[in-house]
Amino acid sequence: MFMKRFCDYLIASTSLLLLAPILLLVAIAIKADSKGNILFRQWRVGKNGRNFMVLKFRTMYSNAGSGRLLTVSNNDSRITRLGIYLRKYKIDELPQLLNVLTGDMSIVGPRPELREFVRLYTKSQQMVLQTKPGITDLASLVFIDENELLKNSDDPEGFYVKEILPLKIRLNRVYLLRSTVGKYFSIIGWTLLSIFHITNSRLRHIEAACKSRICENLLPGSPD
Repeated sequence: MFMKRFCDYLIASTSLLLLAPILLLVAIAIKADSKGNILFRQWRVGKNGRNFMVLKFRTMYSNAGSGRLLTVSNNDSRITRLGIYLRKYKIDELPQLLNVLTGDMSIVGPRPELREFVRLYTKSQQMVLQTKPGITDLASLVFIDENELLKNSDDPEGFYVKEILPLKIRLNRVYLLRSTVGKYFSIIGWTLLSIFHITNSRLRHIEAACKSRICENLLPGSPD
């Protein structure tokens, strides 16, 4: 959709210009806090199943290893001291504005997953791969406390795949079927509010419904 791409480009380019001094300070702070690269790069699955390199500010120690696919809490020993705050306020996601400019991502869209998880999608769930992944989406707002949920599980990756991921995909499918410019800006607004822990009654209602596994009752007409 032309309008969405136009909004993506305008928001991403303007944000990068306005935030440039902050981004520079964050980059300096990361180098001062721990050894390693400023940016974290990782292959993710984008539109039509194409791989692309997602960008984030590094929030883990460079020798943290890659054995675990998920971060299970903000107390994860792999996270740096600065990384805790970068994650809390979603500052680590800001380099993805560059992914938006290159056309790999949108501001709003399903969060890009690792190939290991995408391989588990059913045929109907693969619908979410028909659009560009985003920096934010309804699913990531509903499961903003995902790390804490995973922390309480004996098998975090299994819990994510069986319980959280299906609901995330369902929310994204519903959004994609009913996407409008208004919903696009609503999710951006909700995201900004959530960063500062300002609650939204509608969002909390959706969150409660999803976590009770009655998402289909809350969002009539949502696909299976």
